[in-house]
Amino acid sequence: MRELWQFTKLIRSKNAGPFELTFDIMFKDENCFRHVMNSGKLSADLIAQLYRVNLNQVRFFVIESLLTVKISIPRPVFSGDVNDTDLYGGQFHAPLVRLQVETG
Repeated sequence: MRELWQFTKLIRSKNAGPFELTFDIMFKDENCFRHVMNSGKLSADLIAQLYRVNLNQVRFFVIESLLTVKISIPRPVFSGDVNDTDLYGGQFHAPLVRLQVETG
């Protein structure tokens, strides 16, 4: 087993406006991209479970030409709300970094 970060050059989250988060996962190379995508581990279903949102709220884009996956979900609370724990949305990617991906 390896963790997702070991296949990527960048995993980040940020606001996509005050009501949505976007995640960018950029892979090191085509082999890493294909390995993770073929594993089935990284999916809209996983994002829905991990971030406790309905599957129909997950927008999941695979951009093969850029070796990138882009994901958008609603924020749990809007940016700047008194209950907001991350104004810029920059820490929400943390659970994805340690995502276990089978290697064999």
